[in-house]
Amino acid sequence: ALDRQIAALRAVRPSAVHDAGVWRFKDGPAFYAANLRYTTTTNMTPDEVHQMGLDQAKEIGARLDVLLRRRGLTQGTVGERIQALYKDKSLYYPNTDAGRAQLLADLQRKLADVQARLPRMFAHLPHQQIEARRVPPNIEDGSPLAYSESAPLDRSRPGTINFNLKDTAEWPKWNLPSTLYHEGLPGHQLQGGLAQESQGIPMLRKTMYFSGYGEGWALYAEQLAAELGMYEDDPLGEIGWLKAQIFRAGRCVVDTGMHVKRWSREQAIEYLMGLDGDALGSTTREVQRYCAIPAQACSYKIGHTYWNAQRDRARKALGSQFDIKAFHDAGLLSGAMPLDVLGDAIGAYIAQAKV
Repeated sequence: ALDRQIAALRAVRPSAVHDAGVWRFKDGPAFYAANLRYTTTTNMTPDEVHQMGLDQAKEIGARLDVLLRRRGLTQGTVGERIQALYKDKSLYYPNTDAGRAQLLADLQRKLADVQARLPRMFAHLPHQQIEARRVPPNIEDGSPLAYSESAPLDRSRPGTINFNLKDTAEWPKWNLPSTLYHEGLPGHQLQGGLAQESQGIPMLRKTMYFSGYGEGWALYAEQLAAELGMYEDDPLGEIGWLKAQIFRAGRCVVDTGMHVKRWSREQAIEYLMGLDGDALGSTTREVQRYCAIPAQACSYKIGHTYWNAQRDRARKALGSQFDIKAFHDAGLLSGAMPLDVLGDAIGAYIAQAKV
């Protein structure tokens, strides 16, 4: 089967073009708009998504500028100063088995710390165990840098946050916490775990997935970790969190840029590298992903923005009656849903809280 796949790709490769976007195909703009609707479950237009990404990148960049200046990094763009952090060898674990073990142990301690703080914001928490683990070495060459794997319904094994540790040079210490909170708690593991354990909803609702909802929650969860004080003694980790946020804003710019505004791959790579300071290789892989899966990368920041908008809506409508725990219950206990349905769920919470 793999031989046939390789042969098919070799056969079509000579006709491939360098243009990155789907705009070049018949009905390409309509196809992209449909993909955007499907992956984000909103009615945002490509132009609106592009501008949102530009606006949020500017705002997050200003926050990063302040934090970088506090660390004494005052020269160059925000992206150039983040590149300087990557070059600080003291901010990495040794690329040895002992170094990897220490990395995972430190992450497990952070996981226990954030878990202890969650009752401040959540009335319900999933009951599964959660562990930070290394991606098995025999599959790490083909694995992403990190991913979450849910516990089974019978809770016979833990939920895991898997880190690809083939080369610890890909993991500066300040980049690890936000990934832990995104993939673990209060991110995917909390959201998915609560859906699995929720009473009164069918199995489909416990296990289905919507990118705008799920990835939006995971970015919102990174924000919740900051609000719970996880960066009070970790200013570098806070830089890593905001760097992850500006990266997701940049995705909205380059994805719409390539598929609608006819940006080249090189233009997309240059913009993204300048924004968040990532290396050429990793940025190129990201841009290739956006070429292959139009619009999906936009769902993260759009979903995050929607979760925040719903919280602001509830807080404004309820004033002193607003309860962050009840808000999270309203958004999580019914399982994953399109973002407009999430808006309906929050509207129902608001109406009930006013009674």
